[in-house]
Amino acid sequence: MNNDGPLIVQSDRTVLLEVAHPLANEARAAIAPFAELERAPEHVHTYRLTPLGLWNARASGHDAEQIVHALLTYSKYPVPSALLIEIAETMGRYGVLRIDKDPAHGLVLTSTDEAVMTQVRRSTRTRGLLGQAIDTTTVVVHPSERGRLKQVLLALGWPAEDVAGFVDGEAHPISLVEDGWSLRPYQDEAARAFWDGGSGVVVLPCGAGKTIVGAAAMALTGATTLILVTNTVSARQWRAELLARTSLTPDEIGEYSGAKKQIRPVTIATYQVITTKRNGIHPNLELFSARDWGLVVYDEVHLLPAPVFRMTADLQARRRLGLTATLVREDGHEADVFSLIGPKRYDAPWRQIEAQGYIAPADCIEVRVDLPDDMRMAYALADADVRYRLASTASAKSDVVRSIIEAHRGMPTLVIGQYVDQLTELARELDCPIITGETTTRNRQRIYDDFRNGVIDLLVVSKVANFSIDLPAAQVAIQVSGTFGSRQEEAQRLGRLLRPKQRLAGRQGQDTTAHFYTVVARDTVDADFAQHRQRFLTEQGYAYRIITADEVALEGH
Repeated sequence: MNNDGPLIVQSDRTVLLEVAHPLANEARAAIAPFAELERAPEHVHTYRLTPLGLWNARASGHDAEQIVHALLTYSKYPVPSALLIEIAETMGRYGVLRIDKDPAHGLVLTSTDEAVMTQVRRSTRTRGLLGQAIDTTTVVVHPSERGRLKQVLLALGWPAEDVAGFVDGEAHPISLVEDGWSLRPYQDEAARAFWDGGSGVVVLPCGAGKTIVGAAAMALTGATTLILVTNTVSARQWRAELLARTSLTPDEIGEYSGAKKQIRPVTIATYQVITTKRNGIHPNLELFSARDWGLVVYDEVHLLPAPVFRMTADLQARRRLGLTATLVREDGHEADVFSLIGPKRYDAPWRQIEAQGYIAPADCIEVRVDLPDDMRMAYALADADVRYRLASTASAKSDVVRSIIEAHRGMPTLVIGQYVDQLTELARELDCPIITGETTTRNRQRIYDDFRNGVIDLLVVSKVANFSIDLPAAQVAIQVSGTFGSRQEEAQRLGRLLRPKQRLAGRQGQDTTAHFYTVVARDTVDADFAQHRQRFLTEQGYAYRIITADEVALEGH
C-alpha cells in the first residue's frame, strides 16, 4: 500500500483512479490488463473488476499474485481483504475444468474438483453437451458441442481451459519475406503468444500492424487459411499486404465476396457475404467447410456477427485467431469471443506502442459548441430518439469544421460522421470527395488511393471507414457525429491516424502528432454519449482537452 497512491480500491469491485496524481499513468498501466474503465470524468476515473476481465488476464499470463500486488502497490488506503480473496478465488476458477483429449475416449472434460464436476453434470444447461462419465472427475464431451459447452461453462462461472489441441488442416507452406522490413518485437510476441495458446485474440492499436501479426500466425501454422474481414476494401488490403509480406502468390489467394467466389489455399471472405440470407438460410456459411482449414482469422473480431459466432462454435478443432484494437463489444458478447474464438493472448497498451515510436502520438480535443437559439426549443420538445440526431447535426458544427481545417491547412484530414445528409452537406461546402455506404467499391478504392498518394488532402467519410481501412497519410480527424456512445467506434476512428511515425515524418515539417477532434453540442445527449465513447481511449492513457469553438483557430499555431 502506498499512503499517497493514486488508487482507491473498494469492496464493491470498483477501483478509483485520481487522474492528477503523479503516479496515475503508472497505475493505469498496471491495472489495464484486468480492470475495465466505466466512467472517466475530469478528476477521478472509475474502473471495475469483473470475472471475465480477471479470466482474460489469467489466460494471457497474469496470475492473482500479480494483480493483488498491483492493487496493493498503488492503493491509497488498505485494500479490502475480502476483495483480495475474491480476486484469487475468481482467477482460480479458470482451469479447474479442462477440455482435453483422452486416447481411449476422445474429447473429455476433466476437473480437479469432484464437487465442481458434479455441479456441472447436474446442471440443466449442460444437458445434451456431455456424454457418459468415465469417473467422478472425467466425462465424455460430444466433439460437435465443444464450443457450446465452453459457452455454458463460462455462464456457470467455471470457464474451461481448452487444451484438447487442434487438427493441422490441409498443409500449405507460408513464409514471411522480410525484404527491407522485419517483424517488430511486439508483433513477433503477439504471433507466438497466439501460437502457444493455440487459439485466441490479439489486441493491438490501429496502425500497429495487426495484418502482419496475422501473416506471422499463418507462417507459424503453415496451413490453408480462411480470413474473415469487414468489407471488400479490407479484403483487398489484406491481399495486397500478404502478397508484399509473404511467399504467397496471386493464384494462392482467393476473394470470397459479393463480387467474387474464389476458394483457394488462402481465402479472404467478408462478414457481409457470410451472413447473407437466401430463403431464410445462410448459404455461404458452407465456406467454413469448403476446405480443411488449418487456421481461421477473424479481423476486427469485436464486430463478429451472430451467425458467424454460431458457425464458430462448430470450429473448435481449428486454430482461430481474432484481431482487434479493442475487445469492447457494445452488444455485450465479449463472453462469446472468450469462449468461441479464445481468450485474450496478447494485449499491448497503445501508449506503450507509441512510446516505442511505432504509432504516432495523439492529441485528442473535444470542441464544444452551443446549439443555435432556434434549435434549442426544438431540441427541448423532441422525443429522446430525435434529440441525438438534432444535437449531432447542429449547424454550428460546420463553422468549427472549417476552422479546424484552416488551422491545420496542408495536413491530410478526414471528416468523419454518422449521418449521411450531414456529411453530404459538409462535402459540398468543403468541395471535397465523400465516401458513404452508397459509394461503389471501385470508387472507394480510387478515392482512398488519391488520399494515400497526396492527390487530395481532405476527405469526408461515413462510418464505412471506421474499420479495416489503411490510410497512413491521415494526420487530422474531425468527428462530427458518432454511433451514440460506441467506445469501439471512437477507438477505430482515432486509429485512422495512428500510423507509424516514420511514415508521417516530413509531410508537415517534423510534426508527427495525430490530431483527433470530436465536435460536441454542449448540454445535450451528444455530450453525454461523447463522454461514454471516450472511455476506452481514456483507459489507454489518452486525455481529451476541452476547448470552445472560439479557441479552435489557435490549435494550428
